[in-house]
Amino acid sequence: MEKHHIESILKDLDIQSVNYGATTGTTWGRIHTLGKELVSYSPVTGQPIAGVVQAQAHDYEAVVSKAGAAFEKYRMMPAPRRGEIVREIGNALREKKQRLGALISLETGKIRAEGEGEVQEMIDIADFAVGLSRQLYGLTMHSERPFHRMYEQWHPLGIVGIITAFNFPAAVWSWNALVAAVCGDVVVFKPSSKTPLTAIAIQNIIAPVVDKYDIDGVFNLVIGNRAVVGDTLLQDRRIPLVSATGSTAMGKKVATTVAARLGRSLLELGGNNAIIVTEDCDMNMALRATLFGAVGTAGQRCTSTRRIIIHNSIKDRFVQQLVNAYGQIRIGDPMDPYTLMGPLIDDTAKQVMMQAIEAARDQGATIVYGGTALTVEGLENGSYVTPAIVEAENHYPIVQEETFAPILYIIGYDTFDQALALHNDVPQGLSSAVFTSSMKYQEQFLSHRGSDCGIANVNIGTSGAEIGGAFGGEKETGGGRESGSDAWRIYMRRQTNTINWGDDLPLAQGIVFDIKGEEK
Repeated sequence: MEKHHIESILKDLDIQSVNYGATTGTTWGRIHTLGKELVSYSPVTGQPIAGVVQAQAHDYEAVVSKAGAAFEKYRMMPAPRRGEIVREIGNALREKKQRLGALISLETGKIRAEGEGEVQEMIDIADFAVGLSRQLYGLTMHSERPFHRMYEQWHPLGIVGIITAFNFPAAVWSWNALVAAVCGDVVVFKPSSKTPLTAIAIQNIIAPVVDKYDIDGVFNLVIGNRAVVGDTLLQDRRIPLVSATGSTAMGKKVATTVAARLGRSLLELGGNNAIIVTEDCDMNMALRATLFGAVGTAGQRCTSTRRIIIHNSIKDRFVQQLVNAYGQIRIGDPMDPYTLMGPLIDDTAKQVMMQAIEAARDQGATIVYGGTALTVEGLENGSYVTPAIVEAENHYPIVQEETFAPILYIIGYDTFDQALALHNDVPQGLSSAVFTSSMKYQEQFLSHRGSDCGIANVNIGTSGAEIGGAFGGEKETGGGRESGSDAWRIYMRRQTNTINWGDDLPLAQGIVFDIKGEEK
């Protein structure tokens, strides 16, 4: 990757050699601190990209105080007007799609097509949120009392804390921030310490819109370590909702800390996603879905395909064709349009993958393909690996875990009931799929006794969900729902209203309560 190309990307997104990690969203509202510098290293080259001066405790306090003051004004703005702001944010993202996509690739290691695809997802969410701004519907219902009217309405919640993971440093922000914005909320964004530059670029892109509408304090960013920023945000009673994306272990801490102050948490955690491949499937479709699901983003998606549960009658043929396909995957510089798989996020992730491969081997699994460290010419310091195909049993401890790396476990079955039991027999419950030509298998998979995941697909892989549906999972995946459908409700508070327009005061349930003892 040419140095001048990297410099061009950073310049176009107003990324300096040293950036400030606290801002209230406006061009002029950046908070300058003297905190410890955080350096963002590219997994592509292993070299530093730029540094960020991290926020300190007083920076966090300044940002949250500004957010609280902004909320008092912003929540009174009509929702369609808030939608207009989000529409302009979407347009600003359109203008910077290629550059922001390139930065995402540079900072996360995902291929350029996936980087730009992530920005497109932000744009799609903006479009969705604009329409949503005129559809924050409540309900009316009939009262049991005469001359009474009942209805429910939704009000803005307040400050929403957003904690994101490195693998989708931009899209997950948009799922939360843009939907919350049309709901009348303000946000405080704490990005992963592995991808701070993408967060700064987002703030730079939206800053002119913030200036234009005088909404300083609505979109806030605080970059800092867990002790100074992360834990403080979780414990902050001024933040009624914390949306967190990450590992199950992280989510348990978020849930317990926020619950201790009776706050809300929206959790998108680990996945151990499987595709059931039946004996009557379209083999070509199943292979293509497996390839993208297991190898896309180097296996670092929460929806990555981690298990293939396949009928024993076709398992050997499927595995052989999958090995042939894996052998054609071009691994290397994600900025190269011919590359299909970039690096892992860092050397720690590489070590975790190697340890998982060794554990699988020790537990009785067979390594069919890959699973080794890889040196790419010209990018010797990058965190590259070969994706692994491993024949294993579902009950192996390592198979029960989520390893955030391109490891695909092959598990055979004989009956569809057995396949469903294997599918559901993991702690996680995010995404799932079945490839079949049988309507019976399809409907069983989607029935009450089928997939126990939040996402269940037929003849579509586990990865690459559209924004129109609610995204999230069950069990140790956290139970949260973001993005489309009615996921907007988590960012608002419900209020039930009853209006008495008569001349009497009847009580519900026919209760008589008269201080004079007179019967009505």
